[in-house]
Amino acid sequence: MFNALRWIVRAGAPWRLLPTNFPPWPVVYRRTRRWIDAGCFEAVAHDLRALLRLAAGRAPEPTAVVLDSRTVQSTPESGARAGYDGHKRRKGTKTHAAGNTLGHLLARHVSPADAQDREQVELLAAAVQEATGQSVELGYADQAYTGDDPAADAAAYGLRLEVVKLPEAKKGFVLLPKRWVVERTFAWLSRVRRLARDYERLPWVAVGLHFAAFLSLLISRAVAVFAQVGNSL
Repeated sequence: MFNALRWIVRAGAPWRLLPTNFPPWPVVYRRTRRWIDAGCFEAVAHDLRALLRLAAGRAPEPTAVVLDSRTVQSTPESGARAGYDGHKRRKGTKTHAAGNTLGHLLARHVSPADAQDREQVELLAAAVQEATGQSVELGYADQAYTGDDPAADAAAYGLRLEVVKLPEAKKGFVLLPKRWVVERTFAWLSRVRRLARDYERLPWVAVGLHFAAFLSLLISRAVAVFAQVGNSL
């Protein structure tokens, strides 16, 4: 069943075009919706994240996160909640993400593209602390999160928000400290065709499919890490 969902997410195909060697698409869709509603993908992804952190010699729960967002083009299915992002000059949906310093996804939130990043700090901070058991103390963000309100929203959940600013004299591409990690996470997710545009009618389904896509990546990494550990024994 998960392989059928993985094919849908990676290929970006509609549910009704699921190949016949998989279970019938209504069965796969209903099972996927139940898994999303129950939070199964987030739970398994968080467990694998803890194992991979231990394998990397780190504590199972992070103490720092990186916040950012990206705007994806809307489709007829998601057009009802689409907004216009004046900075990106694109009409669509904005997906807000929080990840640890290894690039593992911790929290995800979907909003219209015209929503301000600083307005989503409270939701992301609450989701991060719930996922990590209140272990996060520091959050890195870009200049879109500047202001007293985002800092206060983060502080209400025990996070100190640190805005990483561009150098005053910038020429060409500059790799910002800590900030590049979340951009790499977006690059990983952009290779999943289902997430290249906003194809979902319901925002929580879009969030669940983001975790399902990231879960597939974590499984591949966990297999490689544990195989390497087994060969060394």
